[in-house]
Amino acid sequence: MSDLPLDQVRTLLAVVDEGTFDAAAAALGVTPSAISQRVKALEQRTGRVLLLRTKPVRPTESGTQVVRFARQLAQLDRDLRVGLGTPGESVRLPIAINADSLATWILPALTQVPDVYFDLHREDESHTATLLREGLVMAAVTSSPEPVAGCSVRPLGLMRYLPVAAPAFAERWLAGPLRQCVADAPVVVFDRRDVLQDVFVRGLTKRPAADRRHHVPSSEGFVAAIVAGLGWGLVPTMQARPRLAAGELVELTDRVLDVPLFWQQWKLDSPALSATSDAVFAAARARLEPPGRAARSGRG
Repeated sequence: MSDLPLDQVRTLLAVVDEGTFDAAAAALGVTPSAISQRVKALEQRTGRVLLLRTKPVRPTESGTQVVRFARQLAQLDRDLRVGLGTPGESVRLPIAINADSLATWILPALTQVPDVYFDLHREDESHTATLLREGLVMAAVTSSPEPVAGCSVRPLGLMRYLPVAAPAFAERWLAGPLRQCVADAPVVVFDRRDVLQDVFVRGLTKRPAADRRHHVPSSEGFVAAIVAGLGWGLVPTMQARPRLAAGELVELTDRVLDVPLFWQQWKLDSPALSATSDAVFAAARARLEPPGRAARSGRG
């Protein structure tokens, strides 16, 4: 395969990032027809279909490889321009982070990285590695210890979850032995990918959580729904402790659920990526439970 024209490679990246050919054209200041011609020329040069023409567009398996190359190229180019002091240049770093980390510990870490602008993708910790694999982000907080090809992985620590409910809800639905009543009590879950409550209940009863469930796809809203008495749920200790102290929530048992978190990032010599990694690990050491020291949990 001959060398790939850089304008075509960058165009492919713009289409994937912007989601449509029209949006990519606006971002690059060219016509949609020019975008289409560049992508088609790149597909002809590689001999592969690189994009699925959906809304938003999605890269094919081959397209993912080209997108990863394009993003690495763009990052190195930005790092170089910033290092040379080019006026008006800034570094943008796309990262995938789970909602609970966004709501609790990671944002203060990012403020410690100067002159870097973050493009944060919120995704469940069990699916953030997919965004790495597709080349959409350069680093991710993930629950997977298996490195994505071309990435390094290191443990961050444990996100500890406490089973909690509003006092009135607990009195109504969970007054008996927890093992006997928790599987029938209304439950709050984040979304249809959220299995934490089911994992916890199976650890007690071998059954999943109840079908009576509320889906609340916001970390802050999730906690507010439990405080309001819609159902019980598993809340990160960093969010649960102040509400337990205020009497807004009660802990249902001393049994907890620990979710190991890992930091995966591309193997790329980027000052911005290295600085971000250092800041994230410093925050994780301060706010997460140490890795390898899990408490008794619903998984066992």
